[in-house]
Amino acid sequence: MDSSLFLAKFWGWYLIIFFFILSFNPKRIKQIFKDLNDEKFLIITAFMAMIVGLLNILFHNIWEPNWKLIITSLGWMSLFIGLALFVFPNRTISGLELINIKFVQTIYMLLFFIGLFLLNVVYGVVPY
Repeated sequence: MDSSLFLAKFWGWYLIIFFFILSFNPKRIKQIFKDLNDEKFLIITAFMAMIVGLLNILFHNIWEPNWKLIITSLGWMSLFIGLALFVFPNRTISGLELINIKFVQTIYMLLFFIGLFLLNVVYGVVPY
């Protein structure tokens, strides 16, 4: 299987599942930010984000102006957020909280539509 299609499946399903978890259990996002104040949770989260982002970039660093750019961008964002959480934890957490509070519904819907688009690319339900 092509790495682009595999990562489109991974990110598509991940974003859809993430959207539904946060939609049906909005307390979960508050719990995540509360847990980020725990140093052990923060380090594990930062390492996981860096690992996922780095693996994504190593297998898929394609800068073409099509759907593959979304996958590359998700990998780079994951890597940068992981690095920021690890190097500048307090500043990054406060920035993430500010973004979350102001744009929470917009971010959820954007994640949902990106996930739907990536899954549509893989499974071809709706031709584009």
